[in-house]
Formats: sequence, C-alpha cells, structure tokens
Amino acid sequence: MPEFAESADGTSIAFDRVGTGPALVVVGGAFNTRLSPYPLVTLLSERFTVYSYDRRGRGDSGSAVDETDSVTREVEDLAAVVAAAGGSARVYGHSSGAIIALEAAIAGVPLTSIAVYEPPYSFDPQHPEPGDDFGFPAAIAAGDRDAAARAFLQITGMPAGAVAGMTAAPWWGGLVSTALTLPHDIALTGDGRIPERRLAAVEAPVLAMDGGSSPEWAARAAIGIASAVGHGTRLTVDGQNHAVDQTVLAPILSGFFSS
Repeated sequence: MPEFAESADGTSIAFDRVGTGPALVVVGGAFNTRLSPYPLVTLLSERFTVYSYDRRGRGDSGSAVDETDSVTREVEDLAAVVAAAGGSARVYGHSSGAIIALEAAIAGVPLTSIAVYEPPYSFDPQHPEPGDDFGFPAAIAAGDRDAAARAFLQITGMPAGAVAGMTAAPWWGGLVSTALTLPHDIALTGDGRIPERRLAAVEAPVLAMDGGSSPEWAARAAIGIASAVGHGTRLTVDGQNHAVDQTVLAPILSGFFSS
C-alpha cells in the first residue's frame, strides 16, 4: 500500500518507499506512475531509500489541478515528497519528470544532487516553426483519452505507424489511463527552450544525460543544462534512446548519487 504526502494545495500524493540509506526521489515522465520505474527502484534500493510517486491525476494520487499553473503544482508535489523523505533528497527525473526536478531546484526545493535524463527541451534553432499538434487539444477537450495518447506520441516524433502498433500492446490501456494528464507534460516543456538564465540559480550538482541513439535535441538539452547550472556534468549513455534501459542506468545513478 502506498503512503501519502499532502501537497501545498491539499492534493494527496501517493508514494512508495523502498530500501534503506539516503533519500532518493524518482520522478517519472509522461504516462508514468509510481510503478513504472520499479526495476530501477529495486536496484537503487540496495544503497538508498528510494521514493517513487504518482504525479497528480495518476495512480493513487489526487486529481486536483490548477490548469493555469500546473508547473507550480507539480513542483509543490515533488516538494511534498521530499518533505516526507526527511526534508532534503537526491532526485532523478526522466523526460518531463526531469523538468520537474530542475524546476524544483530553481524554486529552492532542498535537492542535494540532481540527475536528469533527456528533459524534452526539444526546440530546434534550425527549425523554429511550431510543429503539428495532431489534434491533441481537441482530443483533450473531448476527453478522448485514446486519441490524446496517440496525438501526444506523434507530437514527440513517433511515426503514425509505430503509434498504431503500440495500440495493440497489452500495456496500451495503462498509457491511455493517464492521457488526460498529458497537458501537464506539455506545459512543463514550455516553448521547448532550455531556461538557461533560471538554471544558473541551481547550485546542487547536476548530471545531465542523453542517449547515444537519441535524436539531436536530447544531446542539445544535456549540453545546455550542464553548461547553464553551477556544477553540471553531461553524460551520453551509449546505445540508449529515450526509453533508457533501467538496468544500464542504475549503476550510473548509484555512482553519481554516492559521490
């Protein structure tokens, strides 16, 4: 059974606590629940007390959302989990969860060290024009979870044929169940540009990672983040893409957070 932390607006945030050692919070990206990173959580729990949580509107967490400021609410949710973990913590964030971790550090949440994997700051200065929304806003407005999930994946660059293939997978229903929270993931990315000036306020050590098999935007993001923060390191994880192998990632995180 999960434990619960109360966020600043009263929303209940469900989390699991596994292992012993220093506190380490794992923040998932789009479509993720607190159960999504469990291979990673299990491996890291050998050295850390690992907290994984359901972002608001997902799993066992409450669904209250201030649509006008969802980024602030997401930061407050992470702050509530950090408070439950003892008041400060190491944090690892994947994809939009990585942006939450960085925004929390900017906001002054007491994070002792931060590792991020491919936060989707995907703005391309060579092609600055907005991309197709694939009907995503209309699907959200209609409450059509399936269409929203399909559109979101195409926004991220996945070909329509690959998306169609995913819909036959047994786990597609799990993705669809979280689809109405996807506007929060899009809000976190903003205009896709790295917030370099605001990141300059981050003093905790930051490990910014990208996959060696990922698109160019991932490398640009890792380089930009590592350069913008006070103490940043960029690492390319060979042979990996956005869906990084958690067994490959675990020893990297363990080493970083133990240093």
